[in-house]
Amino acid sequence: MIDRVTRSSRDPLEGIDRLLIDGNNLLGALRRTATPLPSAAIVGRLRAAIPAGVRLELVFDGPPEPGSRGRIASGVKLWYSGGRSADAVLVNLVEAAGPPMPGYEPTILVCTDDAALRRALLARGAATVRTDWLIRRMSRTKLASPSVGAARSPRPAAGAPGASPAPGDDDDRPGWRPGRGATAKKGNPRRKPKGGGKGAPRRPGPGC
Repeated sequence: MIDRVTRSSRDPLEGIDRLLIDGNNLLGALRRTATPLPSAAIVGRLRAAIPAGVRLELVFDGPPEPGSRGRIASGVKLWYSGGRSADAVLVNLVEAAGPPMPGYEPTILVCTDDAALRRALLARGAATVRTDWLIRRMSRTKLASPSVGAARSPRPAAGAPGASPAPGDDDDRPGWRPGRGATAKKGNPRRKPKGGGKGAPRRPGPGC
């Protein structure tokens, strides 16, 4: 089975419905980057980088921390190896899913830099990809979390359906007119006409 890493002409996520990630391997690779990603932002960044239709499963070595096991976000699940290794858990997860049907490509993609693990996963019907591919994909996306104070919908772009005309644009819509029973405004009725309007008393000039 061909490793998807060598197939640069297509997206490694094409046809994939589960992405398994060697968690410790990914964390180590992130620490070596020029701008390490805070651990608290990893799950959100992963979810933003991977299509919603692909399930994310991160596998870590050792026991879980309190409250950090199982499903922690929409479509994201954490596994901990406990007394085994994360490699063994990844192999078991792929084996439990079974190999793809004859003539079909893998639907499970595993992200790891461990060469021996990659060979074992490929032999069991999974596709593999290195962490540098995933890190590049994560770096192109923003954290998947709602922003504070953004309750209102964004304003439609000029020219889009429902958008207000931009200043200077021609608008063939009729202007506002008073409705039935309404009267047009004609200034302040308490203010005297300026400039001695019709009917206004004239001030006596000099010599009068």
